[in-house]
Amino acid sequence: MSISRQADPAIIDVEQSRQKSLSSQFDIVIPSSFSSENFVTLYCGDCLEFLKAIPDESIQLVVTSPPYNIGKEYEDVLDIDVYKAQQRKVIEECIRVLKPEGSICWEIGNYVDDGEIIPLDILLYDCFRDNGLTMRNRIVWHFGHGLHCKNRFSGRYETINWFTKSDDYVFNLDPVRVPQKYPGKRHYKGPNKGRLSGNPKGKNPADVWNIPHVKSNHVEKTDHPCQFPVALVQRLVLSMTNEDDLVFDPFMGVGTTAIATVINNRRAAGSELIDYYYDIAVDRVKKAIVGELRIRPDKPVYKPAKKSKLTANPWEDL
Repeated sequence: MSISRQADPAIIDVEQSRQKSLSSQFDIVIPSSFSSENFVTLYCGDCLEFLKAIPDESIQLVVTSPPYNIGKEYEDVLDIDVYKAQQRKVIEECIRVLKPEGSICWEIGNYVDDGEIIPLDILLYDCFRDNGLTMRNRIVWHFGHGLHCKNRFSGRYETINWFTKSDDYVFNLDPVRVPQKYPGKRHYKGPNKGRLSGNPKGKNPADVWNIPHVKSNHVEKTDHPCQFPVALVQRLVLSMTNEDDLVFDPFMGVGTTAIATVINNRRAAGSELIDYYYDIAVDRVKKAIVGELRIRPDKPVYKPAKKSKLTANPWEDL
């Protein structure tokens, strides 16, 4: 089964495939050559080579988390100017394929050089601005766990820089609203006195997102060392695209962007240089298409209702 939009009766579309059993995922063929008719295209190789096949102004949303230049197994540590030049090439190509009403979301952390923090989002800002894009938000992704630092405060955040190509861009707030903190709050004076003051659909999640990252026992965990959660990308996909739009990830890793895209009836394209991660991505996307991939929903971070051995403070009675 090939996942595409071609009117071929032998091709089962995504809605039908979701009703199939887990075994049906083995019948799905994910194309590696780009076509605007494909529902999913996953390419194993350099993203710049893949981008050559993508026409101008054909992508609604680019979402990615590029290498941070920190020496992970999939990257070489480069001189910071060389790293920036490499990133600029990819960014400029992503801008070329972006629709006028489209968005780019560059999710990035910090580069650490001999104990000095270099915020990569600031370093790369002019790569977007010099090409005429406008920043709409600098979203802070906060998570509560990670490595513990000894000589500085522990890093517990990364940023998503959201840029648009024009002032006429897609933004749908309602699909990503979060629960009101005080849903029963009412106006206490004025013409609306006594009426509920909050939006019944929920509130704007603002620009600081508390979403657990993918570590240890997270249901989405794979062998990738820097995997981000589906819930993070899903907010971007739902708010910045409409159904059937095309979403692209040039550094797709294990396919998280594609997964958040296909489960919300959008088309996905991505490229990954490392064969091992590419194979994981293909497997995960197939499972997502048939509804068999375990995903943590976009919900508030768990807070225990009562104390347990883990939540009780062992120092209180000393």
